[in-house]
Amino acid sequence: MQYPNGKKSSQIRNKGNVKQTVYSNRGMSLEKDINDTNQYYLSHNVAIIHKKPTPVQIVQVDYPKRSAAVIKEAYFKQASTTDYNGVYKGKYIDFEAKETKNKHSFPLHNIHQHQIDHMKQVIDHYGICFILIRFSVYQETYLFPAENLFKYWEQQFKNNGRKSLRYETVKKQGYIIPIRYQAKVDYLAVIDQYYMENGGTTDGR
Repeated sequence: MQYPNGKKSSQIRNKGNVKQTVYSNRGMSLEKDINDTNQYYLSHNVAIIHKKPTPVQIVQVDYPKRSAAVIKEAYFKQASTTDYNGVYKGKYIDFEAKETKNKHSFPLHNIHQHQIDHMKQVIDHYGICFILIRFSVYQETYLFPAENLFKYWEQQFKNNGRKSLRYETVKKQGYIIPIRYQAKVDYLAVIDQYYMENGGTTDGR
């Protein structure tokens, strides 16, 4: 598998997939915790939220035998937007998920401009959009609203602005996600409390 820049997938390291300990769930990544949580939501008819597939263009396929095909070369057709989307209580849900080992901040280089543009479009259409940030050192996962993220994204380009979100900023302007036995990253509990009660977004629209 190759990316548009020509690098093979084996040369790319997913910075959002850092192994860590989360209470009783040792060695699980944020992505796996979210996938397990989404499966719990789905099986209990709570919400329909899935990880987005990335469009791939297959260039070369080998057929070593009639019953099998091996993809030898492929490229991502386009840059991905955010990680997850779906529907909950009639609302469109869309979010990105990232982990960091940093103790004091979350680096903004983990987010890309096309993702910010996509998040803004979701907000413009009254969807619920956010980023889940896990500080693995503290075993804490926060829901950080996209509306709050935008201003820090823009500030980094002005007068050599800060290139990261402070841990204290995430704590103050985000919402810590409760850890449950089955819903390991129960972000819908936060959405119920901070989005649904004020009309769909954190700014009360």
